[in-house]
Amino acid sequence: MSIEKILSISGKPGLYELKLQTRTGFVAESLVDGKKVTVGLRSNVSLLSEISVYTYEGEIRLSEVFRAIATKEDNGPALSHKEDNAKLESYFREVLPEFDEDRVYASDIKKILSWYNMLQAKGLVSKDAPVAATAPAAEEVKAEE
Repeated sequence: MSIEKILSISGKPGLYELKLQTRTGFVAESLVDGKKVTVGLRSNVSLLSEISVYTYEGEIRLSEVFRAIATKEDNGPALSHKEDNAKLESYFREVLPEFDEDRVYASDIKKILSWYNMLQAKGLVSKDAPVAATAPAAEEVKAEE
């Protein structure tokens, strides 16, 4: 799963891929239509790799939530984000049973499912563990021997 350079830009629909950093901001390309936009440093931008979802025990990375959805759907598309709130919460409870419903709102679930479906259509999410996360674990085992 490679969401390291995927951005959500406040006030702009969809997701964007970081293409180039400049002195005054950066250039991003829309995953929806491929158009490039320039974004200033004052814009509210979130990297998907830095977003977490509240659970009862703490927080879980968005990439882990995407992997759980991909596992449930066998790398297929998720439930539409346009379903009613009760159906969305029920679906999300199946994917992530420990999510904190007091701090994760229906609007958050809609956004997560919308993002997942966008990324899944581009082949950027899968149920497989990311390569970068498994490589250091293998090196630690060798170091202990």
